[in-house]
Amino acid sequence: MKHEESFDGLRQLGQIGIAVRDLAAARDFYRDVLGLRLSFELSNMAFFDLDGVRLMLAVPEHGQAPHESSILYFRVADIRAAVAELTARGVVFVREPTLVAKMPDHELWMAFFRDIEGNLQALMSEVR
Repeated sequence: MKHEESFDGLRQLGQIGIAVRDLAAARDFYRDVLGLRLSFELSNMAFFDLDGVRLMLAVPEHGQAPHESSILYFRVADIRAAVAELTARGVVFVREPTLVAKMPDHELWMAFFRDIEGNLQALMSEVR
C-alpha cells in the first residue's frame, strides 16, 4: 500500500475505553456521580462525550475479565471545589489534592479516586 503523506505522529485522542463488569452501575457512576454527559448506549456499551473525546464503558466480550484501566485525568478549574462536590456525592479519594509540579507559568495539582469498579481515576488542575 503506497502512502503519499508521511506519518507525523499521533496528535489527538478520539476515544478512551474502560472495561467494566456491571455496565449499568458503571454508567450510573460516570453519569450521575461524576456528571459526564451520556451520548448513547448499545447493548453492552455506554458512550460519554468529554468535549469531543469519547469515553466508552464496555463489558468485555467472550468472557474476558475486566482489568484495571488506564487512568483518566479529568481537567477541572478548581480542584478543591471538585473534590468537595464529588466527595459529597460519595466518591472516596485515595489521594487528596496534591501539588505535583511547579511549572514556569502554573502549578499542576492532582487528586486520585477509584470508580465504582476500582479503576483509579484522577482530577487535574493547572493553577496559574
